Amino acid sequence: MTAMAPGIVKSGESIEQIRWNILGQTYVPKQMTEECFSWHATLPPGTFVPPHIHPDQDEFLYILEGRFTFLLDGVEAIGEPGDLVKLPRGVPHGIFNKSESAIKTLFWVTPAAQLYDLFWALHNMGPDADPAEIVAVSAAHAIDFLPPQDSETTQ
Repeated sequence: MTAMAPGIVKSGESIEQIRWNILGQTYVPKQMTEECFSWHATLPPGTFVPPHIHPDQDEFLYILEGRFTFLLDGVEAIGEPGDLVKLPRGVPHGIFNKSESAIKTLFWVTPAAQLYDLFWALHNMGPDADPAEIVAVSAAHAIDFLPPQDSETTQ
């Protein structure tokens, strides 16, 4: 990995013009170093990231537009524009768009670990992807999904 150069990444730009389709959500990588990886995400209504754990990464979201419902260590919480959401390593969390509008947010993790490679592996798997395959691919990249709970997957 090369060192980070100073500069501005414009709103329409990304690393090598990449735009990932992650199970119906759009992820646009903005910056990556060994220590940190950031991406802009758009989550359409009804989409979510099931409860999971990053054993070796801290994750953050800065909400730009919309209203998220989070499951943070078993407790439901709401995040709105201007809020910073802190997801420490090892703490289970799920991210849900239960609203009728798209949500836009800036995510970042530290350290970068294998998340960039995981997004390539998940890119274009589609809405009918086999959940067992998603769980296995994620586990191979150090992201551990938790068994589903009825209340967690209700839209």
